[in-house]
Amino acid sequence: MISELVPPDTVVVIFGANGDLAKRKLLPAIYHLHREGWMPRSWRVIGVARSEVADADFRREARAAIEDSGHGGVNDEDDWASFAERLSFTSTDFGPGNTGDLVEAVRRAEEAVGGRPRRLHYLSTPPTTFAPLTQGLGEAGLVERARVVYEKPFGLDLEGFHELDEVVRSVVREEDVYRIDHFLGKESVQNILALRFANRMFEAMWNRNHIDHVQIDVPEELGIGTRAGFYEKTGALRDMIVTHLFQVLAMVAMEPPYDLSAEAQFAEKVKVFESMRELRREDVVLGQYDGYRDAEGVAADSQTDTFAAIRVHIDNWRWDGVPFFLRTGKRMAQKRQTVTLAFRRPPTAMWREIAAEGLPPSYLTMELAGNQGATLSFLAKEPGPTIWLGRAQMRFTYAESFGSELIEAYERLLHDALIGDRTLFTRADGIGRTWEVVAQALDNPPPVQPYTQGTWGPQAADELIAPRGWYLPERDED
Repeated sequence: MISELVPPDTVVVIFGANGDLAKRKLLPAIYHLHREGWMPRSWRVIGVARSEVADADFRREARAAIEDSGHGGVNDEDDWASFAERLSFTSTDFGPGNTGDLVEAVRRAEEAVGGRPRRLHYLSTPPTTFAPLTQGLGEAGLVERARVVYEKPFGLDLEGFHELDEVVRSVVREEDVYRIDHFLGKESVQNILALRFANRMFEAMWNRNHIDHVQIDVPEELGIGTRAGFYEKTGALRDMIVTHLFQVLAMVAMEPPYDLSAEAQFAEKVKVFESMRELRREDVVLGQYDGYRDAEGVAADSQTDTFAAIRVHIDNWRWDGVPFFLRTGKRMAQKRQTVTLAFRRPPTAMWREIAAEGLPPSYLTMELAGNQGATLSFLAKEPGPTIWLGRAQMRFTYAESFGSELIEAYERLLHDALIGDRTLFTRADGIGRTWEVVAQALDNPPPVQPYTQGTWGPQAADELIAPRGWYLPERDED
């Protein structure tokens, strides 16, 4: 079993290797896998970008990124030397008609690895480059023995998805396509399956008879940083909701797969997407934080959404009548990643004197970041001579229950791509359906409303979820 987890010898090619994602996530993830012994026995990494970058400079940038990554940095110089010698950089505007430099770099790397190693191409670039990079890989013959990882979003709308999908299918076999969504690599997102299907007490209540509504809430404190060029073409609805939050929704809403294989899970997720009602204009709230237009690279009259909240309906037997509320945004009051199930209120006949307006609901909240785990918030009798109800909580955290460090999402997904496990990646038909769901809202969006930095977004988002409210579990502690 352990041998199946050790990847075959591989040459990894990272397109956009001097970009933000590669520095923040990919290079630190590869280093951590190397340090823990989960990289192949023989491997090389080739960074690719248009910028003129020498191998030595790439290695210095990689070390700086690793030191800043929160993994403890480099604490063994021999280990670092072993890692760094495997890194090289190729400066080229790769694409159709211009493939020779990378072909030669891959040839040299494969000679160093020995034999006929596998190839892993990681497209850490804007989605508009995916098609020409894929065509270049096909023209150069670099898809042989290769897996290709595509960052999100896979397309920018329904038409763009179909155009890109057609190009990818013409060059790369579907079983070698890895459309990444790093939320699916989170332990806490995978734990949704365990919480539901390994515990009958939860699965018995996981339906319209017991659940009033579901919230998936991913506010962020940071702004766009240096990503204006990317963000101006995407915005929060495309960047976060169509990708990350819809994938989490599918994990929450799916029926039990017949086993834990990739195809079984893909099938159930696609059924959820097929059951989703297409968004109407009134189901969407878009916002833009004050000061966004002052960022370098942002148009003075930009209508890009840095905030999005939506209301989703799933028209199937389990979820009929249960709304799903999804919210995300930049420069908000807190950084959180939560999934909350709000249970239906119990009858109040015996509690009239205590709760004239009805009892508040109970909540099950799953934390997907930070102190990852789950919190059950419910009513209990307060101490004293009379019966009075107060809020109480039960908590599970990975740190307290298991004590081990959680593997980072990109580490898990990179390792899965290296060994050929597509379970935590996405499938084309599911992505295509999510673009269908938001097509009307993209074609006829509501106006983008301003909001103050450090708040919870436009007031219209509270009106969208009313008479309910956005929930955070620590409010029950006040």
